[in-house]
Amino acid sequence: MPLSLTATRELLSRLGHSPRRFLGQNFLIDGNIVRKSLELAEVGPDDRVVEVGPGLGTLTRTLLKAGAEVWAVEKDPTLFAHLGAELPSARLHLMEGDAVEHPLAGLPADGADFKIVANLPYAISTPWMDGVLGGALPTRMVLMLQLEAAERYVAAPGTKTFGAISIFLQSAFAVAPGHRVAGNCFYPKPDVDSCLLHLVRRPAPFVFPVAAKQLIRGCFQQRRKQLGALLRGRLPDNGAAWLESLGTAGLTAQARPEQVPVTLWQSLAEHPALS
Repeated sequence: MPLSLTATRELLSRLGHSPRRFLGQNFLIDGNIVRKSLELAEVGPDDRVVEVGPGLGTLTRTLLKAGAEVWAVEKDPTLFAHLGAELPSARLHLMEGDAVEHPLAGLPADGADFKIVANLPYAISTPWMDGVLGGALPTRMVLMLQLEAAERYVAAPGTKTFGAISIFLQSAFAVAPGHRVAGNCFYPKPDVDSCLLHLVRRPAPFVFPVAAKQLIRGCFQQRRKQLGALLRGRLPDNGAAWLESLGTAGLTAQARPEQVPVTLWQSLAEHPALS
């Protein structure tokens, strides 16, 4: 169970620690959300679970109690030391470090299935997800995110929030029903609501080659430009055949990047110069 608001304040006081906004330190104080996270992720005995930013260990304790083996990465040295002292367990593999540099918290690359259950700081949500999508893919992810970050992940083509990370994520994962989370479930209370996002790996996930990712990111960095102009000089044939294929979606070379469906971006990634 999470610490109550009073207990959270008292523990932070004993540790001499003030929550750090730049690290996204908003500590969960609602037990229903912890239970919902494990329920959505279908965590059970002997599951391998990656956790990002375990903080005071609320979610970590619950994962261990459920019988999971946990790999967790914590950047804050005070909280890292506290977790090591409070949660001694052979099933907890705790790493001190940056989650962007260690998106899977040191999980062995042995091909075995794993899940991710994490409370992601807003500032690292996109680079961390890029890191996850560049390696072995979890079977499920249940992520606590600021609503704005969650909306970017699941944005549909034709919307202002649709971008490169939307394409890469939706090509590998399907979005399952999640759960909106109010700010008063955390201490300190954030200024915005959050979302418990539930992602399930697709039966045949599409993973973009590095060169294709770079090209697509470049297109969205100039998202007001037309695709014909964006691809000129970036591909040997200027992407002529792919631009022609946009007609299947009722588009032309004058379309903007956010108008193109995910499946057509996947077909661009199969261009010989990018694969």
